[in-house]
Amino acid sequence: MKTIGITANQSKSKSVQVAERLVHLLEERGAEVLVDNALAMRLERPDLGLELERFTERVQLVFVLGGDGTLLGVARRFAAAGLPILGFNLGQLGFLSEAEPDDLSMAVDRVLNEDYTIEQRLMIEAEVLRGNEVVETGIALNDIGISKGSFGRMIQCTAYMDGMFLGTYSGDGLIVSTPTGSTAYSLSCGGPIVYPGIQVLLLTPICPHTLTSRPMVLPAEAVLEIHVSAVHREMAITIDGQIGYCLKEGDVVRVKRSRTPAHLIKWQDRSFFEVVRKKLQGESVDSRVGGK
Repeated sequence: MKTIGITANQSKSKSVQVAERLVHLLEERGAEVLVDNALAMRLERPDLGLELERFTERVQLVFVLGGDGTLLGVARRFAAAGLPILGFNLGQLGFLSEAEPDDLSMAVDRVLNEDYTIEQRLMIEAEVLRGNEVVETGIALNDIGISKGSFGRMIQCTAYMDGMFLGTYSGDGLIVSTPTGSTAYSLSCGGPIVYPGIQVLLLTPICPHTLTSRPMVLPAEAVLEIHVSAVHREMAITIDGQIGYCLKEGDVVRVKRSRTPAHLIKWQDRSFFEVVRKKLQGESVDSRVGGK
């Protein structure tokens, strides 16, 4: 029997209630449960408390209660350890989450019966080079964004792939995205939806000041180098839209595939395209052949 770890974004109104129900269902079925210390206090179950940093020592998979942002943060934290993650959607879109709070019993049964698959999702890592020195690093499941600050003026990004010149982009910046992140920031900037099983990188301009700048699909093993410059000197890099660092004139952002993928638990009877239709197109009816 697996030991299940549970962590939650407690700013979500239902998080403690859902966590309490999950603990009850798991213990009822004889599974061992551990929760992060802050959640254990809210549940009044200090016996279950464990520092999140020690989850890798004690649990075999992690339940994440929250929205997509919560899952992204947990995925970055546990990618190196290879811990499988099951997201419970307590947010709005919940594109990365697989389980819903309306049917917790089903989710628990499927996990304990190993009725699921684990998808290895490509992650990317970024380095900020200032001169010959690496001054910042980060790892992302969705994307690395390079953008202007609060000024309404453009920045310039000159991109290279494995030393080959790709182009110079003037506008609000560039996004380097994984297939998982193709349905996030990149999509809102006109990038394509990419099936997550395909191993590629996406390069998507943000509001380019030209009619010819278009997103590019590049090899996953490529190393991208993006040289940044701006007259106003206000530029930044963001990791999954959650962690940010300031950039300076002449900085180079190097992006490449991470050696460690994220491990996401998915139901075998729920396809990626079903999620796209439901979450992004608002479909609520069965659109399989014949409607059956």
